[in-house]
Amino acid sequence: VQLVESGGGLVQPGGSLRLSCAASGFTFSNYVMKWYRQAPGKERELVAAISSGGGGTNFADSVKGRFTISRDNAKNTVYLQMNSLKVEDTAVYYCNVIWGFRNYWGQGTQVTVSS
Repeated sequence: VQLVESGGGLVQPGGSLRLSCAASGFTFSNYVMKWYRQAPGKERELVAAISSGGGGTNFADSVKGRFTISRDNAKNTVYLQMNSLKVEDTAVYYCNVIWGFRNYWGQGTQVTVSS
C-alpha cells in the first residue's frame, strides 16, 4: 500500500488549495479514504472521510462548509478541496486508509496559511 499526497503550500487567509492523494497497492474503489491533519504540538485529527463509491462524506465541524472531499476511482486518487482557509488550518495533511486491519499513511503535505 502506498499513499502519496501533493498540493500543499503557502496560502493567504481566505485562499484555497486542493490536495491530492494518489493510492496504489490495493483495490482503491473498495475502501473508505480519509484525510487527517496534524498541527505543531497537537494530536492528529480527522478532517474528512469519503465512502468507497464517493456517495457519502463526513467532515470535522471545524471545516464543514469550507472543505470538500472527492475521489476518482478510475485514477485511484482522493482529493481535498480547501476553501476559505484560516490560519488555524495550518498543519501537515495526511491521507489514510485502513487496509488489512492496519492504518496506512502517506508522507504528508504541509499546508501553511499565513499573511
